[in-house]
This record gives sequence, structure tokens and C-alpha cells, in this order.
Amino acid sequence: MRITNLTSFNTYTFFKLPSAWWSGVRLTKIEDQLTEVSVKHSWVNQNPFGSIFWAVQGMAAELSTAIFLMWTIKKSNHSVSMLVLRNQANFKKKARGLIKFHCNQRDKAVAAVKKAIDGNEAVTVVLKSSGMDTAGDIVSEFEFEWSLKKKVK
Repeated sequence: MRITNLTSFNTYTFFKLPSAWWSGVRLTKIEDQLTEVSVKHSWVNQNPFGSIFWAVQGMAAELSTAIFLMWTIKKSNHSVSMLVLRNQANFKKKARGLIKFHCNQRDKAVAAVKKAIDGNEAVTVVLKSSGMDTAGDIVSEFEFEWSLKKKVK
């Protein structure tokens, strides 16, 4: 799986996820087994404590887990609904500077989408994302439980 034009995907976020786009959330890398979504601390996305607001980190983390799901659904030519059922987060240090969120669970995401397409029941999958600063320290970790269900026409 390759998204060769990151700019076109980030333009998509401008129209479909404007709060993420205005907060500086950007898809910066997608490889066969890894997605990377970055956000840089700025005036627009800060909290009163001089770091990136937790919800902005959550948007970046969620997007990093959603990319493999979205791409697999698009390639399948089926309509599949996606919904976050549950989210859990742990914060380890202040998110300052450039933070990169990584999800490396492509195979798990693809299998869940295929199972949803092949069946008539909702399928759940838990995908994780970790945010790291430029020093390589983990600043936050997120877990999203996604529900996927094939839409009936």
C-alpha cells in the first residue's frame, strides 16, 4: 500500500477534518507497515502549560490508526462504516516541539476490514499509536477501538 501524494491526503483533511488540519496535524509518512502523523507545537494547538493540548495529540494519534483502515476500505470498493467505540490514552511527558505519531499495525487493520466486508456483523479492532518527540522519547500513547461494518445497500 502506498499513498504517493501526501499533499493530496493533507488537502483531504482540510475539507473532511478541518479541526485537525487547522491544529497542524499532517500525514507525513506511509509505508507498508507504518503510518506517521506529525503535529508541531504552536500557538493554535497549545494548552495553558506550554505543550500540545491532549485533544490535538488524540487527533494525530487517531488519524495514524485510521489511515490503514481508510485505505483498505477505499481499495475494496465497498462501503464500510468506521466508528471509534473507545479511546484510552496515557501521557508520559509534555508534548513540545515536533511530535510524530506512529501506528505499525497494518496487518491487523487490513484483516479487520476484510472480515467486516465478508460478514454481516460489526467487527472491532484495537489499534495503537505512540507519539514521540525529536529526542525519541514517548510523550503519549493512544489506543482506539474501531468498529467496522459493511453498509447494506
